[in-house]
Formats: sequence, structure tokens, C-alpha cells
Amino acid sequence: MSISKDKVKEVILENQRFTQGLSLIRRSISIQPKFNYIFVGLRRSGKSYLLFQCIQDLLSNGHAIDEILYFNFEDDRLDGIELADLDLILQCYGEMFSYKPFIFLDEIQNIEGWEKFARRLADNKYSVYITGSNAKMLSKEMATVLGGRFLVQNVFPFSFEEYLSLNEIKIDSVSIIRDKNKIVREFENYFYNGGLPELHYAKGAEKRMWLSNLYNKIYFGDLVSRYKIRNERAVKLLIKKIAESIKQPTSYTRLSNIISSCGSKVKSETVAEYLDYAEEAWLVFHVENFFAKLSERESVKKYYITDNGILNLFLTDPNTSLLENLVAITLFRSGKEFFYYRSPDCEVDFVLPEEKLAMQVCYSLADAETQKREFSALYALCKRYEMENCIVISKDTEESVIYKGLEIKILPAWKWILTQQKQRSA
Repeated sequence: MSISKDKVKEVILENQRFTQGLSLIRRSISIQPKFNYIFVGLRRSGKSYLLFQCIQDLLSNGHAIDEILYFNFEDDRLDGIELADLDLILQCYGEMFSYKPFIFLDEIQNIEGWEKFARRLADNKYSVYITGSNAKMLSKEMATVLGGRFLVQNVFPFSFEEYLSLNEIKIDSVSIIRDKNKIVREFENYFYNGGLPELHYAKGAEKRMWLSNLYNKIYFGDLVSRYKIRNERAVKLLIKKIAESIKQPTSYTRLSNIISSCGSKVKSETVAEYLDYAEEAWLVFHVENFFAKLSERESVKKYYITDNGILNLFLTDPNTSLLENLVAITLFRSGKEFFYYRSPDCEVDFVLPEEKLAMQVCYSLADAETQKREFSALYALCKRYEMENCIVISKDTEESVIYKGLEIKILPAWKWILTQQKQRSA
């Protein structure tokens, strides 16, 4: 036994006091009662606070704080805790209270074999809520072990609508018109700094410092340390190159050559492995080519960073990359299947096959040549595949145009994003 009973009981009581008195920013995430949940997502995206929201909902529905068993496995007082100690937590709770508790296990992914304990809790009809930062918790193997007993809820940084709500701007058909200038001003902050919840409390230069510290924690804690990576420099160069290559498809071989040319020899297979790790840590996600054969889909992808604030740490001329990245984030969090399209003579930023929707992302359409490039690509795609809607997302332009008989809607990013979020919550 690596931790004493007295220490476990002390932590249980302290956590009850803490969660009961906490002031929360509520998330627009719907949790169904009578289900067990695993919340997964980027570090500091608000998973723990979603647990606290669930706890406070239970309290507001008449449950007592003594029914709550919350444990944070990143608490430094629990260093060294192992699978065998998890039963001790239940034992200690049972010695203190006579209830069958609601169980909240925060950042449990570092306990080897935790999933067996979670399944046993579910089999014994406990209500269980779990968080983790590792996307391997969603793997097919994990789903088999848990036997369908848990629902998976992805937790992203604040959506733009949540960000506006945080700043006391409620979105409806009237406010979009009445408060447009205020919304556009707030979008500037969201566009450059992202939506990580705690960043709201930082001011000015503190925001970049906070984001830089968070990235270092993800880099060292969720990548280098967790996966025991020896070639740290190669990983650092890889993430930097991915950030600088937003908008551009890239292959493992090309990334390997670039990193190796900078003095950190690395094979393409290792690059693929490192990128898998970065996705498992929710730092990046990828999009495949709708046009490509299976082998190319697997080896040549476009990569995006999960939050615009983190991406902005790497960029000196950020606007075009941040805009496409934010559109990709919005599509990713929607849960819809989407691709990019690239053939020898045509490239379209995003394609949603089920919705028959093709999308270009262009920061400014002021230049006639830029318009022709974006519109002609959509036109070429529509000649090959039946698309019902064509959209160009810009920074601030809104109009509808006809190009060679094809109707193309041009929307400002802030309005398109709010529309997507309203559709999802409807």
C-alpha cells in the first residue's frame, strides 16, 4: 500500500469542501443522468470543471455533498498511487459514509490498469465520471475493455458562443444584429488567443505567457515524459513545422527530411509515431485527402493545432493560418466527417461529403486574382462531384456571388462559426 488511509480520508473530505464551494463558468455540454462518462480532451480545456459542474448539478437536485467521492490523480499528495490502491479509496469512503457514492475520477489515465477498476465500478452499478487527457482512452481496445459501459464526451476549449457568454453577450437573431460590433471585437481576441477557459483571467502579455507555460506542460508532460521520448529536439522541431505548415498537406517523409536537415536525424516511421503521440495528447488533429487513394490518405495529411492560442505561439504572420485553423477546429468539434480535396489541378480546403458542402478559407478576397483562384477551385470540384453548397469563409466579408453559374456564399468567420454552433445545439 503506497498511501495511508488517513491521507485518503483527508483528501476525500477536502475535495468535498472544495467542489461544494466552487464558483463555475457553466459549459454548454449536455450530460444525461444515469449514464457513466469519460471526458477527454486537451490539458486545461475544462474537463475537471465539467466534473465539478456535474457535482453541483447533483447537489442542486437534492443530493448531499457526502454522496460525492471526487479524486484528482494529479494531486501531488497521491504520488505513487497504483491500481491496487484504488480499492482503498472505496474502502476509506465506506468507513466515513453510508451512501453509495457518485464517483468522480479526475486525470486517471496515468494509473496503469485503471480501466479494469472503472469497469468493475460500472458493473456494481456505481455512477462514474472519469477524465483523461490521453486519446488512447478512446481506442477500440479500451472500448472493448469497458464493454460499452461508458459514454465518451469530447471536451474542447470554449466555443466562440461560450466565449461570448463568458463576456455576457448572449447570441440570438436580434443580438447578432444589435451587438455586431461588440461580437466582432470579441472575435478578435478569440481569433488570436483561442478559447482555453483559464486564459479568460489573464490580461495583456500574461495571455501569451500562460499559453507558453501550458504548451511546455503538454510538450514535456504529455509527450516527452509520458512516451519516454529521447529525441526531444526532433519532437520540438516537428511540432514547430506542423504549426508553420497549417494549410499545407505534408508527408511523413517530407517532415523526416526537414527535421533531419536541422541536425536531428529521425526516420519517417518515427515521425508518424510522434504525430500519433501528439494526437493522443489532443495537441493536434489531422484531415485526410478526399481525392487520394487509401495509402496516400494515411501518409499525406493536413495537420491542425487544437487551439488557436497555442498555434499563435509559433507564428510571426499568423492571420491566414489562424483563420483556416479555426475553421478546422469548428468542423472537428462538430463531429462531422470532413476532408480536404487535392488533385493535380484543383485544391479545396474542406469537403463535407454527407452534406455535399465544399468550403474555401480565405482571409481577404480584395484581390481579383485571389477571388478567381478560390472560386475556380470550387467550380472545378463541383464539376467532378455533386455539391449542393459552396462557401468561402473570410475574415470579414459577407456576400453572395455567381461564378460561371455556380452560387458561392461568402461569410465572415465569426458569423459562420456561430451558425455552426447554433445548428449543433439545436
